Amino acid sequence: MPVRVVESSAPSQITGGNNEHSLPPACTLLSVGQAFAGTQNVSSLQKDEAWRVNVRIQGCDLDHGYLCGTMEALNVPLADTPVVTFWEGEIVDTKNYTFFTGKWEATPEDDIRHWSKFSSFNPLLSQVEADGGKSLDLSNYPYIFMRWKEQYFVNVGIDCGLTIAGFYYVCFSCSDGSINGFYYDPNSSPFQKLELKSTNEGRSGFSFSSYQLQ
Repeated sequence: MPVRVVESSAPSQITGGNNEHSLPPACTLLSVGQAFAGTQNVSSLQKDEAWRVNVRIQGCDLDHGYLCGTMEALNVPLADTPVVTFWEGEIVDTKNYTFFTGKWEATPEDDIRHWSKFSSFNPLLSQVEADGGKSLDLSNYPYIFMRWKEQYFVNVGIDCGLTIAGFYYVCFSCSDGSINGFYYDPNSSPFQKLELKSTNEGRSGFSFSSYQLQ
């Protein structure tokens, strides 16, 4: 949820040998109630301009490549209260969703440019360029790639000074539960980085204020 501003070949072990697609590995750290904490840089040019972010997963359905959750941004410059949004996510499993977004004003070139920001994506690049990664078997890959799209503000109005017009390219590490993401919105500063770590609270989550999700 950035500030609303406007600024001018795949290894054989991860390539499926047939047309069947396996789901990404089931990660215990990517489950309902899991909490994450970190920061989001508002501008790639001003890395000291960042706010703290809490995320909690509210739902996860690996069979359909779906998850959802809440994101709470703290110490936001233009807001006098923490800003909470509800988001829905697409898990890139090559069955339900591929690496090509196909919506939200993102072109295949935008997709490649953003996914390539993750070093863990590099071994997949050539195959994704060839067919969107449809032939990849990600079942044993130690990272899960996702897109998170904020749907609405939970506790503030749309005039809070932030925008949810774009979406996040997300990379989740199954080994330590860390999350890295980059925000894409043609009308916002490019490559705003989201960095989160899994917290010890686990399924108990953060002590969020009480918000009613519609």
